Amino acid sequence: MKYDFDLKKMCPATYAFHVIGGKWNLPILAILSENETIRYNELKRRLHGITSTMLTNCLKELIDYGIVHREQFNEVPPRVEYSLTPSGMKLVPLIESIVGWGQDNMMSSLNNTSSTY
Repeated sequence: MKYDFDLKKMCPATYAFHVIGGKWNLPILAILSENETIRYNELKRRLHGITSTMLTNCLKELIDYGIVHREQFNEVPPRVEYSLTPSGMKLVPLIESIVGWGQDNMMSSLNNTSSTY
């Protein structure tokens, strides 16, 4: 079930984190940011543990937000490719920063929490 929120009452940062948050949205966006276009099965193969239903739902949500573009080609067999929209491309530096921060801080955070519990 999609969370119902009022954009008029929402802080822009909260909206941004809502869009990129969740277990799979950020990994999907990170993979899309590394590729000009990518097909569904390749994306699914690179997202270890995601189900087809979950990937489809996440992609639909990101398309609805205007971050991901879906292009279907009239070929046999059918071909569908996904890419970032211009709005989605604006997220790339932010994704890179988040990944960099995670790389810099994850190990020290894990070391600190393991000794306190």
